[in-house]
Amino acid sequence: MISNKDKYIVQYPRYLWLLVLSYSMTLSMSNWYDSRIIELFGVSVTPGSLVYPMTFLLSNIITEVYGFKNSRKAILTAVMFNLVFVIYGWVVMSLPTPLNASNNPSFDAFLTVNLRIFSASFISYLIAEPVNAYIVAKLKSIQEGKYIGIRFISSTLISGIIDSIIFIIIAFYGIMTDSELINLILHIWMVKTFIEILGLPLSIKVARKLKKIEKLDIFDTNTQFTMLSLNSDYSESDNKYKLTSDDKNNK
Repeated sequence: MISNKDKYIVQYPRYLWLLVLSYSMTLSMSNWYDSRIIELFGVSVTPGSLVYPMTFLLSNIITEVYGFKNSRKAILTAVMFNLVFVIYGWVVMSLPTPLNASNNPSFDAFLTVNLRIFSASFISYLIAEPVNAYIVAKLKSIQEGKYIGIRFISSTLISGIIDSIIFIIIAFYGIMTDSELINLILHIWMVKTFIEILGLPLSIKVARKLKKIEKLDIFDTNTQFTMLSLNSDYSESDNKYKLTSDDKNNK
């Protein structure tokens, strides 16, 4: 990924694969459980909204440490796995049903509802997640790497409301009244924001720790912010990681 002229730059990041895997799994969990509405402390939300903010947290960390290009790869990887999941669901429902399989109609009905949820999540995800990564990357350059908490919160506030509006309208329009839709959008957005704020100290700590371990602190100064690319190459000058005294002592 990075030129190896400087030995303090990690050419193959050690933990990026784990973050991408966790990111993809979190999205799948969110989609699977979103067809049910639950109530917590008098607030109606979808179970997926409790898990989905983790995708923003993970995306923030990936973008902050490894750059927008690697965050883009994580987003596209999650899309691929979730598409496979949905396609397999369609295949399963189209296969013949034995006469003694009494539970199949109930399962098919559940899966049909879930496919609508997946579609809603898929569309909202493709819009909100790139926005989230873009905001983190651009603010990092503007802020010259300072105020990491501000860009993490700002990206979630904006992308979170975009995701909630698109997802709820597609998933539940015609099932709920307009007032119920609006309330659910606001409730889910508030839950996502609350979870982001709750997890902010941990996400900042993880991002800073990964920078030190990987010797990476990528700035997207010359990045083309398009989703129609799998390129993840950065030049040596894009890495602004500065050696600490501990790094120099371990030289």
